[in-house]
Amino acid sequence: MPFDVRRFDIYRKVPKDLTQPTYTGAFISILCCVFILFLFLSELTGFIATEIVNELYVDDPDKDSGGKIDVSLNISLPNLHCDLVGLDIQDEMGRHEVGHIDNSMKIPLNQGDGCRFEGEFTINKVPGNFHVSTHSATAQPQNPDMTHTIHKLAFGEKLQVQKVQGAFNALGGADKLSSNPLASHDYILKIVPTVYEDLSGRQRFSYQYTVANKEYVAYSHTGRIIPAIWFRYDLSPITVKYTERRQPFYRFITTVASLVRLHIGGGQAGGVWRGEEVAEALLGQMSVLVVVEGLS
Repeated sequence: MPFDVRRFDIYRKVPKDLTQPTYTGAFISILCCVFILFLFLSELTGFIATEIVNELYVDDPDKDSGGKIDVSLNISLPNLHCDLVGLDIQDEMGRHEVGHIDNSMKIPLNQGDGCRFEGEFTINKVPGNFHVSTHSATAQPQNPDMTHTIHKLAFGEKLQVQKVQGAFNALGGADKLSSNPLASHDYILKIVPTVYEDLSGRQRFSYQYTVANKEYVAYSHTGRIIPAIWFRYDLSPITVKYTERRQPFYRFITTVASLVRLHIGGGQAGGVWRGEEVAEALLGQMSVLVVVEGLS
């Protein structure tokens, strides 16, 4: 008798003429197909979607910046003439710049009675401050009005990712128009280095910051001190890193294969289909019992 390898087939087919379709089986089959489709679409959505993973570490992420941080400032002072508005920068490395004008613009407001200051500049990665004041004006006004609205204050590269909820422009929209016109404003900033790495591995360097503020009228032995809008900053040693990740393709294929295990050549299926067979058998047995009870 010749050796027949088919004897090792553990998924033997049953001739179709020995099987009988039922309404119960058809109903359960449709439910299983819908359920499998739902699971497949869920897995596909999870595979396509990008996950954002964050981590914290102690390091300077942007060592190629030369120890500098880009700053973008946009602020409106509706009751202070543009000739009086200036930006001063100083830090613990000895920098003291009065009336910074590079990459800055002054836009008159309220028919020239107010001013909108827009500027981009750099600061050193050491504690310091920059402030909007009248210190650079040729003649100091008697009662400068420092009420203001901050439209934007951001550090580093522009980073707008919907899935990252951060404080990249924490002072955006800050309104001090109802404050004491003669008061100085202190904004205490804690700058947090932030790295965003996309799926391609490209990194963008930005900075989030937290803020606390106070306003006050300052005096010295010679009288009232000219008010200003101060932004005092310090850097956090902790870096926040956001990394885009996507589910590996092999894991997606493995998960989908586990939903419907089709066996080549066997004509039988596993997974959900096995559950269908059990459910159909139970329902069929219950139907028989109901019929038997009715006859008795």
